[in-house]
Formats: sequence, structure tokens, C-alpha cells
Amino acid sequence: MQKNAVRSAVKDEPRLLFLGQAGFAILSGEKKRLVIDPYLSDCVRTLEGHDGFKRLISAPCRPEDLQADVIIATHPHLDHFDADAMPALMKDGAFLYASVDCEKLVKEEKLDEARVAYVRPGDRFERAGFGIRFINCDHGEGAPDAVGVLIETDGRRLLFVGDTCLRPDRVPEYLSDGPIDLMAACINGKFGNMDYADCAKLAAVLRPKLTVPCHFGMFASHGGRPDLFYETMVKEYPDLPFLFMRTGEEITL
Repeated sequence: MQKNAVRSAVKDEPRLLFLGQAGFAILSGEKKRLVIDPYLSDCVRTLEGHDGFKRLISAPCRPEDLQADVIIATHPHLDHFDADAMPALMKDGAFLYASVDCEKLVKEEKLDEARVAYVRPGDRFERAGFGIRFINCDHGEGAPDAVGVLIETDGRRLLFVGDTCLRPDRVPEYLSDGPIDLMAACINGKFGNMDYADCAKLAAVLRPKLTVPCHFGMFASHGGRPDLFYETMVKEYPDLPFLFMRTGEEITL
């Protein structure tokens, strides 16, 4: 993707850009950008040391070209807290909200901790015109402090469920601020995450205006069946809109 394409947006219309894996960038009507879990390097393979974690989808842009006002890292797994990309993402003054278990990575990368807040479920913030509310995740023992996030901007409510198994008991938490306009949720079905069927079930309960499945296709070892998600939604929930986003694709919210 060209640098100018990353920055483009229709005037006064909020936009959503898919960065691949579980990464998204939201551009508000005021032209402020909030970025969630950007994975733009190949650091997972580098540090894990095998091709099961080689990125199979090219990054849509360089970290230094994705200008951000706010960055969110939902947990310290490196496809969510990109240790190689984070210093460049923060170079122009972005503020980072990171789960409490990201502190070690923040210190290792020598990030400016004056621009970092460590968060837990239930925390709320207002920054750059975005309403930000962190919610519970269940990502297992490997990331017990992982969070999801609800974002409000320009009258839209966006739910990023995070890396979690299906937890129907948390539906009231997801909906406690009101109906969901867009839900982004994992379908890879490994490492404690929801699979295609779980994501479809959650969409059927929450009934967002649009569901965007994510967290598949980036690594050979991560799993994910987008074909079965498609079949399930078409056959079982034909009234629920969904969208597979290409890496680098941008839509109006």
C-alpha cells in the first residue's frame, strides 16, 4: 500500500483499515487515528525461530507510515504487541494503552512510559476524541491479563473482542453501553481463541450491524477456517451482515 493510501479518508466519515491478523486502524471524522494490535513486522518468526510463525501476508504499510494518535496493545503476544514496529509507531507522540502484562516489553523497547498507560478490564479513557473501554478476555494462562476493547467514535460503537474463547456469560458486558455497530472477532480456533462457529454464535447473540472475522491466515500454525465461517453465516444466520476484509482494505463505518 502506498503511503498516501494509508492516510486517505473521506472527509468527516470515520473509516476502518484492516492491518492483518487482529490489527485495525480507526480514522475518526476529526482525522484522528487509533490503532489496535498492529502487526507490521516479522518479529514472531524471528523470536519463535521457525516457519510456523512466518508471516504469510505482507504488511499493508511500514510502521513509520502509519501515523497514530492512540495505540492499543491488548496483550503481550508479539502479533499484538509488535516489538519491532512499536518504537516507530510511537515516534510521533502516540499514546499507548497496553495490558498490564505488556510492561516488560515496554521497558525492553525503551518506550516513553510517560505516554503509556497499563490497563485492566473496566478501565475507561477519552483520548483524541475516542471513547475507549477495556473489557474482559479469556485467553488462557498464556495471557491472563489480555483485554478486549470497545471504541466509540462519531456515534459508532465498535467491539474488538480480543483473543478469547467464547464466553456467552460476558454478553451483558459487551452490550452494556448499547448496541454494537461493528464486531471484529477471531476465528482461528487455536491458542484458546474462538473458532468460526464460536464467532458466528457470538454474532447471532450480539447482532452487530457488521461482523468482521479476523486472526486467521497470517501464520501456518494459527489455523482458521474462513470458508466454514462463510458457510455457517450464510446457512444459519442469513440476516446477519459480515465482511471478510483484505489486508490493507479500508471501509466507511
